[in-house]
Amino acid sequence: MRIKTYFTFLVLFLIGLGIWLVYLAKGIGMHHLYLTEGVVVLILIFLQLFYRKIVKPLNSIGSGMELLREQDFSSRLGKVGQYEADRIVNVFNRMMDQLKSERLRLREQNNFLDLLIQASPMGVIVTTLSGEVSEVNPMALQILEVSKEDIVGKPLLHIRSPLTAGLAALPKNQAEVVRLNDANVYKCTRSSFIDQGFPHPFYLIERMTEEVMRAEKRAYGKVIRMIAHEVNNTTAGIISTLDTVEDALATDPDMADVCEVMHVCTDRCHSMNRFITRFADVVKIPEPQFAPALLNNLAATCVRFMESLCNEHRIALHLHATPNGRPIRIDTSLMEQVLVNIIKNAVESIEQTTDGRKGEITVSVTSPVTIEVTDNGAGISPEAEAKLFTPFFSTKPNGQGIGLVLIREILIRHECTFSLRTYDDGLTRFRISFKMTP
Repeated sequence: MRIKTYFTFLVLFLIGLGIWLVYLAKGIGMHHLYLTEGVVVLILIFLQLFYRKIVKPLNSIGSGMELLREQDFSSRLGKVGQYEADRIVNVFNRMMDQLKSERLRLREQNNFLDLLIQASPMGVIVTTLSGEVSEVNPMALQILEVSKEDIVGKPLLHIRSPLTAGLAALPKNQAEVVRLNDANVYKCTRSSFIDQGFPHPFYLIERMTEEVMRAEKRAYGKVIRMIAHEVNNTTAGIISTLDTVEDALATDPDMADVCEVMHVCTDRCHSMNRFITRFADVVKIPEPQFAPALLNNLAATCVRFMESLCNEHRIALHLHATPNGRPIRIDTSLMEQVLVNIIKNAVESIEQTTDGRKGEITVSVTSPVTIEVTDNGAGISPEAEAKLFTPFFSTKPNGQGIGLVLIREILIRHECTFSLRTYDDGLTRFRISFKMTP
């Protein structure tokens, strides 16, 4: 019950008491009646003053509560002229000033954080408690190669991107390095922040491709140069000695078998030199000499060059080219080396199949800036996909793990995006997309 109601009942009671005293005035003296009525009137006057002193501050406090409920931190309460009430008003106004300052500070901080996240070179993905994506910044969209409409409101595993499977498998509050089949390397972190008392998961994606490749190149470059130096010096001395001995023994008919063995050893030393030269070529790839060229012509040249090898292995080699392609700026000799290596790898993959099916390789120019090599070979396992472009890694029994590294270096210098994987239809596709130039 409100205070106003209590005061109303009390006033009515006093008025009734005064009327009742007038009714009983016959039995008492008039001076007693006037005295009693005066007391009642004084009490009524006091109650009126008391009511104003109590209710007016309470009304001010009620107005302040309304301001808090409406979150209007810019308005203030005025003083009512009563010491106790004015103390409450002062405390309330100071509280409102602090709330306004705190709210302004938090708003500025949130605005700064929003701008920082939007401009961050790291991908940021925030999910709900049930695992659906609630927020994502532009860098994450670029890394995942999806649009905002394709990712918001969906679980990570339902998003068509090579990286989302690695993100979904991350343990809580841990970071891992994830390698993809396009030679890109990412450091992925899964953590959480508290919002309204509940931990909300979020993911950080940091692109580390350039740093990892520079570190790998420094490491394998140093190793290759050291090995090449030692091998070339050693084989040069061995070849010179073998040639000298072979020439000296060539006049003796009984030493024919020995000379043949020495000739075999010399050939083996030359093979070793060629072997180590392939490693050294990866370290000293020349800078591309860009010039306008058509991908159709490039693909046709490489197909003609590799036809004899495919025919020897009874593999059908096809070329599908789109007409009227526009020229792009590439280093033709380097890109020919890339396509030749890709087709050669496809031939070796088909040779590893044991089901007796006919091998097929298709080189397709699907757009002015995209070329794709497809084969029906043995395929690539999911475990091997992430290691394909790692130096010295090979799925072939006698592979050196250098061919794909050479391809990677040339394509990166052309600013291409590329991927190599075996799809659900059993076909392996090496897809290369070139950068459009005005």
